[in-house]
Amino acid sequence: MRFVVTGSAGFVGSHLARRLVDAGHDVVGIDCLRANYDVSEKKANLAWVAAGGPLDQHDLDLSADDLDGLVAGSDIVVHLAGQPGVRASWGDGLTEYTRDNIVATERLLAAAGRAGVGRVVLASSSSVYGEAARYPCSEDDLPRPHSPYGVTKLAAEHLGLAHARNEGLPVVALRFFSVYGPRQRPDMGLRRLFDAVRTGGAFPRYGDGSQVRDLTYVGDVVDATLLAASAAEVDPGTVLNVAGGSQVSLAELIERVEVLTGRAITVDQRPVQLGDVARTGGDTRRIRAVLGWEPATDLDAGLAAMADWALG
Repeated sequence: MRFVVTGSAGFVGSHLARRLVDAGHDVVGIDCLRANYDVSEKKANLAWVAAGGPLDQHDLDLSADDLDGLVAGSDIVVHLAGQPGVRASWGDGLTEYTRDNIVATERLLAAAGRAGVGRVVLASSSSVYGEAARYPCSEDDLPRPHSPYGVTKLAAEHLGLAHARNEGLPVVALRFFSVYGPRQRPDMGLRRLFDAVRTGGAFPRYGDGSQVRDLTYVGDVVDATLLAASAAEVDPGTVLNVAGGSQVSLAELIERVEVLTGRAITVDQRPVQLGDVARTGGDTRRIRAVLGWEPATDLDAGLAAMADWALG
């Protein structure tokens, strides 16, 4: 099959692209290699993907460049590209988030509709829930984003659903919960924890450490994405939580990493930041019923795999 993977140089995108080329699929990768973090890491991700098989990689801007030629003839489009992170999305930062999460998504969806692709899998986020009224969050709960980033991810998701309702475009939106594992972005919490272990530097902890995250291993996220791409009976406009079920506080996570590595971590205490939520947690009954997916990697195994990568 021919897959288009946007964000192919990123964390989840590189894992998905590698799985696809390993399986012998034709993969068109799209990534503009913006310097929101070290571009050399993104290039290393692409080299790792290409080591598994041929990758037709393109450096272009989804919000401005022509997409029809790349999408035409493809069976599946997986849209993972976007501007990530909560804290930088406030104020003037919203311009980039609007461009990369909303405008780019609309242009890709339109191109996919013109090409008549068989399925579009759209990466959404647990950030659409914000400070939820109950946990675990169900896909039927009212989204209440707590940050501009969450607003842009919800807008992108609704664009996909609008194309599904108006054109029958076969869009499936997956709400990822706190993805972790090897190749994680350097701005993410667990990566910073392991970097602190590796360098002996301090770990910036925002808040008192009581905040809880539903951690989901990247390999399980790839499994869910592939199931969403290939499942025969999925209605256009379906929205599914992808949550790993490893709900842990930041304070406990620091302790787990210390035990795993045998090294103490110095904490640089900082105030809670705008947009940070106290808790995330996803109800996965729907994805189990629709796709037969459930997480296969527990937190201990996932942390060990990440430590092997991050600490060499």
